[in-house]
Amino acid sequence: LIPHPRRVVDMANGVMFASRVPVTIKMRTGIKQNVNIAHKLIYRLKNETKVNLITLHGRSREQRYSKLADWHYISECAKTANPVPLFGNGDCFSYTDYVHMQETYPQIAGSMIARGALIKPWIFTEIKESRHWDISANERLDILKDFVKFGLEHWGSDAVGVEKTRHFLLEWLSFLCRYIPAGLLEVLPQKINERPPAFFGRNELETLMASTNSGDWVKLTEMLLGPAPNEFFFIPKHKASSFATP
Repeated sequence: LIPHPRRVVDMANGVMFASRVPVTIKMRTGIKQNVNIAHKLIYRLKNETKVNLITLHGRSREQRYSKLADWHYISECAKTANPVPLFGNGDCFSYTDYVHMQETYPQIAGSMIARGALIKPWIFTEIKESRHWDISANERLDILKDFVKFGLEHWGSDAVGVEKTRHFLLEWLSFLCRYIPAGLLEVLPQKINERPPAFFGRNELETLMASTNSGDWVKLTEMLLGPAPNEFFFIPKHKASSFATP
């Protein structure tokens, strides 16, 4: 929709007319790499709507995640959006990343964390406490146990609910496996776009959690949900290049 600002403006105004809750809009920098057009839409949204907040992902649709987010451009767009608050999005994966973005680009109202929270959901604790958390494999397993508990409460503990929970847990594990334990890193912090070679963890569970083999993800779900159905097979919905079939 980004090349069609009139349509976006009409949609935003329609939603605001029908809704009693704050309305926010998230967009990328544009369609093509190195052809930024978000600032044009942001200018119109500021002047032709009353949206409450705008979030800008610092990459184009064409780039997907192949390049680093352009936080300088996000900062320029924040100036255009003023007084509408604008949040930046892209590559925040540690408390030092968060602090750097807030201090370097004070025009930006805040940071949205997306993939970083999928890969490392404890990032918010790290930001709050200003530290790199060398979280143990057992502590990470406790987070998975909570996820399973919530899934079974929501979808039910019958066969259908169990497999629904398994499916969403596997989707999440396809992101979680990209985390490198802080205690194994030679240089802190891990960068979100860095894909390390296969490594052994400090125990069997940590090694299993680092596997990019989808069969190992299924094993993790079986530790929490029991055996998977016969001939069960999983491919991540996002089709990431970071997994292997069993």
